[in-house]
Amino acid sequence: MQTTVIPGFPRSTTDAPRYAEAQLSHLRRQIPPLYALLAVNAAALAFTHRHLAPALLTLQVPAVLIAACLARMLVWALPTKRPVAGPVDAVARLRRITPLALAMAVSFVTWALVLDRYGGPYEHGHVAIFISITVLGCVFCLGYLPRAALMVCTSVVGIFLAYNLWKGTEVLIAVAFNVALVTAVILKVLRDSFDGFLQLQASQEALQSERTAAERLNDENARLARTDALTQLPNRRLFMAELEQRLAQADAIERVSVGLLDLDGFKPINDTYGHGQGDRLLTALGERLRAVASDRVMVARLGGDEFGVIVRGDAYAAAAEGERLCDLLRQPVVLGEVTVAVGCSAGFATFPDAGRSAHELFDRADFALYHAKANQRGGCVIFSPRLEQLVRGEQALEAALQSAPLEQEFSVVFQPVFDTATLEIVGVEALARWESPTLGKVAPDQFFPVAERLGITRPLTLALFGKVLAAGAELPRSMRISFNLSPVDLVDRTTIDLMLERLEESAVDPRRLVFELTENALVTDLTAAVEAMHRLKAIGIRLALDDFGTGYSSLSSLHQMPFDILKVDRSFAARLSDHVGRRLVAAIRGVGRSLSMRCVMEGIETETQLIEARLSGFELAQGYHLSRPMTLEDLTQMVRARQAAA
Repeated sequence: MQTTVIPGFPRSTTDAPRYAEAQLSHLRRQIPPLYALLAVNAAALAFTHRHLAPALLTLQVPAVLIAACLARMLVWALPTKRPVAGPVDAVARLRRITPLALAMAVSFVTWALVLDRYGGPYEHGHVAIFISITVLGCVFCLGYLPRAALMVCTSVVGIFLAYNLWKGTEVLIAVAFNVALVTAVILKVLRDSFDGFLQLQASQEALQSERTAAERLNDENARLARTDALTQLPNRRLFMAELEQRLAQADAIERVSVGLLDLDGFKPINDTYGHGQGDRLLTALGERLRAVASDRVMVARLGGDEFGVIVRGDAYAAAAEGERLCDLLRQPVVLGEVTVAVGCSAGFATFPDAGRSAHELFDRADFALYHAKANQRGGCVIFSPRLEQLVRGEQALEAALQSAPLEQEFSVVFQPVFDTATLEIVGVEALARWESPTLGKVAPDQFFPVAERLGITRPLTLALFGKVLAAGAELPRSMRISFNLSPVDLVDRTTIDLMLERLEESAVDPRRLVFELTENALVTDLTAAVEAMHRLKAIGIRLALDDFGTGYSSLSSLHQMPFDILKVDRSFAARLSDHVGRRLVAAIRGVGRSLSMRCVMEGIETETQLIEARLSGFELAQGYHLSRPMTLEDLTQMVRARQAAA
């Protein structure tokens, strides 16, 4: 066996404080048997010589030696009253063992050799066996302290060998040399075993170090997983976990309020100064919010420009805290050479008045925030019984949607897309419509979010897509058909599979289809979204980025995603009448052209807007000025009339 020496630590024992405590721990288990062995063997040797040697050698001397063994055995066997105080203390205790072991060894071997003067051959043999067996046993018991084992062996075997050489008996000389040889071999084995012990300790130390590093890394990853990277505030995951915990600890009397803060006017800053400045603004606002956070008030960033707040207190305390936080966020922020300011709206819901679960409170706080932004922008709204009635309206919408026969109650209408130069219809956008027997007409921006919340977007999308495919068979083959795909549908592989199966069964050429996606579809699950987009493009379906200019990372989406068409949000059409708006729209068209994308200007409401869109380079447009959404029958008649007029 090849031995290994740990650098900086001697092969012998106690000068290695790194492992001294482990050595001492192992010796504490092995030294008591050592003293027990000495005591039993000494008693046996004294007994066999009781009639041959003087009482001093068979009673008094062995009694002292055996008593010393028993005392030391109790010291090591009983729990210590003074625990080891670190490696240095362990080294000091180990070093005290060696001289004591040497003294005990010399005492026992001297006593045995003096006793050897009495008796016949059998008694002489017993002395030789006592010395050899005892020394070998002691060596094994001192295996974790090689220095002491070596000194004990050297002294005992040396004295025994010298004694036998002095006596001149050939048999005893041979026995002494044999014991010396066996002892040397055992010492070599113990040396290798001790090297293995050192290696094992080093491996355990390295493993513990790696485990500690892994625990630190896990702790750091856990912290990062629960912290917003931009603002260093708690993120949505930690916010919801903390809310669940506080609600679990609250009783019927204690009030806990949940609030949502949303910045007003943040998007124009992004559009004007760029997303880098927008991130710097969020970072500065995050520092302000971190400074006011406490055990009573927790603030987290939930995403985008929305923040969450948990307040220990009732609605009045929540309203006061909401106003304070909104005032704090409204203060101007210096971003390099410019100074910007944003507004802030807030909505709060209080436990247990507004709800008893985290989900209920969060939804009601969100509804209060929605009400604030729609009716009291810049204010703080507390969820109230009046808002509860509106929530019940939402619940009625959910109930009606869950029980609605999709094929019968839902339909699609079509809004044409025109060539701005020739005013020819080049395609249509399919728009969903729902007329409920109980609720009447419900707008898509109302029922689609509810469908996503209820998890029924797949059957709804498939029902609408089936109607679009049926209509496509009746429309001219040259006419493209756009279909809006929700974020949930895009990242749902099963939904995409079923849509492609229906497309394959239909008579519609995939190259006629355009799937319109919003940026929300991309940020939901970017990896799954990109995979689905490439899958759709592989069969000829074109992709359009809808409502461009309303998202948080539009330019990033354009650069990374395989879009074919860019649909500019209708809000930009209203700005075509002013110089700055025209320049902005022209810049957007330039971005689309540089990425080889066709651009559609949405929301054309006047003749002037149509002319300005054409002058800005837009080849395609749609809007109420050109045509309102219509049924398939009206669209077919319109197409036939245009063909007849041509």
